[in-house]
Amino acid sequence: MSEPAEGSPATPPARETPGEERHAGRGGGGGFWHALRELVIVVVAALVISALVRTFLLQAFWVPSGSMEQTLVRGDRILVWKPGVEPSRGDVVVFRDPNQWLADPVAPTGVAGVLNQIGTFVGILPSSSGDDLVKRVIGVGGDTVECCDADGRIVRNGESLDEPYLYPGDRTDQIRFSVTVPQGRLFMMGDHRSDSADSRYHLEEQDGTVPVENVVGTAEVIMWPVSRWATLPDYNGTDGGDAG
Repeated sequence: MSEPAEGSPATPPARETPGEERHAGRGGGGGFWHALRELVIVVVAALVISALVRTFLLQAFWVPSGSMEQTLVRGDRILVWKPGVEPSRGDVVVFRDPNQWLADPVAPTGVAGVLNQIGTFVGILPSSSGDDLVKRVIGVGGDTVECCDADGRIVRNGESLDEPYLYPGDRTDQIRFSVTVPQGRLFMMGDHRSDSADSRYHLEEQDGTVPVENVVGTAEVIMWPVSRWATLPDYNGTDGGDAG
């Protein structure tokens, strides 16, 4: 028996059949579509979770004015806690416009408008619908709130308030009033009193008070810009300004 020539294989290499080649091709394509499907599932799940968090737990809002300076300044992005909100004196809260306090907002249109609505819905972008306001709770149901004592301070239930959060050098006696807050309602004021069209400017409607059910949540954190990052303490105004 003759030996195979040097350099020649002893056994010819097996050849793939056409059927085997087609099967291998289908496997490669299936891997791509499987990975794409998993990616879509992950993205959709993340968006659903984000929307649920926005609806029931936390929501971001954009501060469009200077009515809460220096506590909040124009352009701040704040994070609002929503579950079980029971507004207390001194809380900074976001609430829905109770009675045309705000002018009708000018919403973005076209592609930008659609993207803004989607981003706001899933919580990627802060709400800037123009239907929400941010103020501080000065009086709750049963409180009598008055302006002002001899030093220009707000008086609540006969006691002058210490308000260290007020805009430096600002006065708080632009409008004289005496209001007893109905149960289930709140009396709201901005920290920058001379630049805040708050409850004082709407006394003709329910003494300027806001229904508790209009409260979206309490502002907890300034999350943007980074240089402004801070948690927001609240003050009851009668204990020297300590958080309460």
